[in-house]
Amino acid sequence: MSNYIEIGEKIAFHPGYYIEEIVEYSGLTQEDYAKRLDTTPKNLSELINGNQRLSIDMASKLSRLMGTSVEYWLNLQCAYDSLIGERNSQEVLREDREVLRLLRYSDFRDLFGLPDLPRRISEQIYKLRELFEVSSLTVLRKPSLAVNFRRSRNELNEQNIVRTNAMIQIAINRALEMETEKFNEEKFREAIDYGLTLTTKHGEFLPLLRERFGEAGVAFVVLPNLPGSKINGATKKLENKIMLMVSDRNLHSDIFWFILFHEIGHILAKDHGVSYAGKRGDKETKADVYAKNKLIPQEKYEHFVSKKNFTVDAIIGFAKEIDRDPGLVLGRLRKDEYVPYDSVAHNQLVVNYKVVPA
Repeated sequence: MSNYIEIGEKIAFHPGYYIEEIVEYSGLTQEDYAKRLDTTPKNLSELINGNQRLSIDMASKLSRLMGTSVEYWLNLQCAYDSLIGERNSQEVLREDREVLRLLRYSDFRDLFGLPDLPRRISEQIYKLRELFEVSSLTVLRKPSLAVNFRRSRNELNEQNIVRTNAMIQIAINRALEMETEKFNEEKFREAIDYGLTLTTKHGEFLPLLRERFGEAGVAFVVLPNLPGSKINGATKKLENKIMLMVSDRNLHSDIFWFILFHEIGHILAKDHGVSYAGKRGDKETKADVYAKNKLIPQEKYEHFVSKKNFTVDAIIGFAKEIDRDPGLVLGRLRKDEYVPYDSVAHNQLVVNYKVVPA
């Protein structure tokens, strides 16, 4: 390591640079000078070569030996450290530029209201750091940054991981801002049952459900889908509450409610992490079973399908019987291949959501 640093026209010298000059001017060997400083020759050598920071103790010894102030030596170290920090920041900025290409600033401008900063790369990076509340965008490359990925990392490329972590950071930050009670599982189960009564209230369910979940210690966050993240939802245990995040990756109400109850299943199983579309492991399968049976009671569903009447009127009638939105019933029937996805007549039951957070 050098005992001085240059960045452009700026230069700063490590205290060891000046100590080396003083030792040479004294006519003593480093060993003899080390004895006068009451330190070891090795420590003095490390200091002179810039491999060791100047401690307060050594600054005090130098000040006593030379009749200078302690502040003089500490200020030299501070100036050197500041320039080191500036150099490190520039290196991190260069690395963040690589991550920025994976994130694509325009997506966050459009989805989360960031200012338009065309070709102003450094400013884009600073705005994204503020949004995610991270010291560097490079931390988004870590699969274990905030939550477990409920999917093999081999199935996810670097962009998937970076964009998923970006979504999770936003969700966590918003969850932390929400005022909730301490998590209480009994109250949460009551809130879950309350949520089932809201499936037909498409334009008003979100604030009602968020309030009731908050009373049970669950911070319910809904985020717009970030292309390339492939994330459906996620949960994370915070200090005294639980974050429950759902994205509007699919606009159909039945899928939105299914993802929500899928994540609820994970919370009840104390299995926190990120969920993706597609086939996964046993924990995901269990959460799927919980969601579909909670949304549509299995015994009543089996009785309904046994009649083999899947007309629009029949679906609406069954939905009223179980107090659910008909779109949820249609989604289950299509998933189980009782009703084809290309049935135009049934599309009148489909409600599209586009939930964009405030």
